[in-house]
Amino acid sequence: MRAVLQRVTSASVAVRGELVGSIGRGVCALVGVARSDDQLAADRMAAKIWQLRIFADDTGAMNRSAADLGLAVLVVSQFTLYGDTAKGRRPSFAAAAAPEQAAGLLERVVDRLRAAGAPVATGQFGATMQLALVNDGPVTVLVET
Repeated sequence: MRAVLQRVTSASVAVRGELVGSIGRGVCALVGVARSDDQLAADRMAAKIWQLRIFADDTGAMNRSAADLGLAVLVVSQFTLYGDTAKGRRPSFAAAAAPEQAAGLLERVVDRLRAAGAPVATGQFGATMQLALVNDGPVTVLVET
């Protein structure tokens, strides 16, 4: 499982012009699922998203997590994170999980985040989405499980 985590002051996702999810300050998590991923990978990803220390403490050091601060998480499915550009000019998505597998594991990430106490908003799996965010810092981190 692979995710791009962005520390944001706000983020939202729309489908066909309709807002489907939004958060204020927190983490925008673009999450991709690989064919080889399983429930353990989803559990580890949820923990990483919620507990990664990317927020500043009182001294300005990145020592606090979304969990520490009770911040929200916006989870958006992003199969293109598994795009392989090694050959040619068109990415291959052969390493990405099939939609049925990916949907279930992405839902598990969301469920685990909520069980841990995270306020979670989501995109719409399989839809063409428009994502808007204000990256804070900017802070952007690639996470793999």
